[in-house]
Amino acid sequence: MSLMADEPAAKTLDLFASCPAPDRAAPHVRHLVEAAAEILNDPSPTDRDRAFMARQLVQATLPHSDPGDTPVWARTNGRLTLVVRPYYDITLRRHLYPYGSVPRLLLFWLTTEAVRTKSRVLYPGNTMAQFMRTLGLNPDNGSAGAKRSDARRLREQMLRLFRATISFEVNEGSSVAGSREWLDMQVTTGGHLWWDFRELSQGALFETVVELGEKFYEAILATPVPADMRALRALKRSPLALDLYAWATYRTFTVTQAGKPAFISWAALAAQMGGDYAELDNFVAAAKTALRRVQLVYPALRIGDAKGGIMLRPSAPAVPRRTVA
Repeated sequence: MSLMADEPAAKTLDLFASCPAPDRAAPHVRHLVEAAAEILNDPSPTDRDRAFMARQLVQATLPHSDPGDTPVWARTNGRLTLVVRPYYDITLRRHLYPYGSVPRLLLFWLTTEAVRTKSRVLYPGNTMAQFMRTLGLNPDNGSAGAKRSDARRLREQMLRLFRATISFEVNEGSSVAGSREWLDMQVTTGGHLWWDFRELSQGALFETVVELGEKFYEAILATPVPADMRALRALKRSPLALDLYAWATYRTFTVTQAGKPAFISWAALAAQMGGDYAELDNFVAAAKTALRRVQLVYPALRIGDAKGGIMLRPSAPAVPRRTVA
């Protein structure tokens, strides 16, 4: 199949269709455009901005919104099913799920630190403000007690994610004649948060620490998917955009390895993402908007709008491979 620009099978998505002019844009849009310009000028992130995500959590993603007080949540993509068993708060007497953008940013950080340090024991930093800036969150819009502050969201979602159990199941054939494979993993097996959640820049007497579950640690180290933290910080307002960026970085690699374009239906992509849309058309509209944002921070991404889905073409990676001098 030809990869020429005039190929009729798919048309290129308009990168800037949903972006207002920078001088009139909201701060988060300006940040997106500025990040896009920086990445376009220098596609290779620094060591500080080089991030990773576990491949399994790219193939099937966490919920976008709160599933509520239910003991289990699942998402199936082909043969792979992701199951989340949430933390149960004995004081509130309800199940608390990790959902939205913050646990995704936390998962990128957990995976990146595990890859970098080759250790299950991770240290987020001496102050909460320092850690928030690492994730691209704002420590200046209120303490953890403020209802809409990033600090409050981070505090809540850290406990929800770190105390959750994530399972992957692979089913072959029928429930009678097929085979089943599963892996149950605690995200962390222990930890201690010493931060002062009221004074975010206050240093702690002891160091905050989390210890990854052994199986979770092994899974994320097996085949980590590289990402650019500059892009993640720019997309942080949208869990769908974060999911699609991670998906594009992984799927582009497989398409490029195969040497030919791949068609992905909207229905298949919707099943993979963690959103619960009442109608497929609602997902398609949201995904197109999110993909335009993804294209801004992944300028090498070659993706087209095709009937019933999208056409993904061989592309340069979002994070260029390091060259040895």
